[in-house]
Amino acid sequence: MSWKDTRATRLFTIDLPIVLGPFGGLSSVELAATVSEAGGLGSYGLYGYDAERIAATARDLREATGKPFALNLWLPIEGEEPPTADPGQFAAYVDILRPYFELVGVEPPAQPDAYLPDLQEQIQAAIEARPAVLSFVFGVPSGAVIEQARRNGIVVVGTATTVDEAVALDAGGVDAIVATGMEAGGHRVSFLRAPEDSLVGTMALVPQVVDAVSVPVIAAGGISDGRGVAAALALGADAVQIGSAFLATRQSAISPAHLAAMRGPGAAHTVLTRALSGRLARGIPNRIIAELADPSVHAPFPIQNWLTGKFRPAAAAQGVPGLMSLWAGQSTPLIREDDARKLVDNIVESVDATLGRLGQT
Repeated sequence: MSWKDTRATRLFTIDLPIVLGPFGGLSSVELAATVSEAGGLGSYGLYGYDAERIAATARDLREATGKPFALNLWLPIEGEEPPTADPGQFAAYVDILRPYFELVGVEPPAQPDAYLPDLQEQIQAAIEARPAVLSFVFGVPSGAVIEQARRNGIVVVGTATTVDEAVALDAGGVDAIVATGMEAGGHRVSFLRAPEDSLVGTMALVPQVVDAVSVPVIAAGGISDGRGVAAALALGADAVQIGSAFLATRQSAISPAHLAAMRGPGAAHTVLTRALSGRLARGIPNRIIAELADPSVHAPFPIQNWLTGKFRPAAAAQGVPGLMSLWAGQSTPLIREDDARKLVDNIVESVDATLGRLGQT
């Protein structure tokens, strides 16, 4: 049987077991469509999108590709109380970040009524958009959501950083599970224990998850080329999810400053930080990570993310990488390709070569 024919490719009705990582804030219709057109599963992160924007994004994706694609949503972590801030607390959070607002010439914002759109409205809009796949991070979607998605012909995917989380997702009824190792760039999407206590590497995590669950497993974290794909499949994964390598292509929404950082020497030394969003995430070290190293100065998520999100776009536009979230995974130094379609083609060629070489030994 060909390595391209797996439970995941059959479940998603795609040609290649390659899934684009969903980038909250950095997704692009062009990149998702390119990956889908190449035979993989293009994904689009909907973090912070209201219902109207979700519907518009799905329409744009459907116009760009007739192939299956995935939409991704963040769940609230069960048992985690939504943070609140009285006007005095909010002002204190703003004061800590004021030098960064001033550096890029952005006026600090007034306190909002809400920091995120209503989750139920997001979910409803995503289901009404009828993507082939709806994926979730930071928790287990409810049985009602899974059932509604299935009634609309949508495959539901959950994301785990530990075996326990994968078992919880399997018991909750998802159709497939992303097992994401600590090497992955961006946010650590742990939900049963603190992410600092859930740092399992991809090589150790994937085979344990494969043994523990009944549904297809998608390996993620530290995979940027065909060698990583072949290794993940050898560990029992049914597909791979690739983030940083696609993020560094011309089809993504990445800024020139972020791209330069990913192509530079600093990409070899990524760190975990809560400075940008209030939640643990992996990225390339920069000024704001260094200056806000003390966690006591961070506002809780999503307040910190909302506040830094008011100056980060200006920093990107002005080419100030020190004030940006330079998300990148540990395999970033392996990235060579700057075109998403060529990246997929190179991965396929490399997997064929790798498996062929192993078959000759």
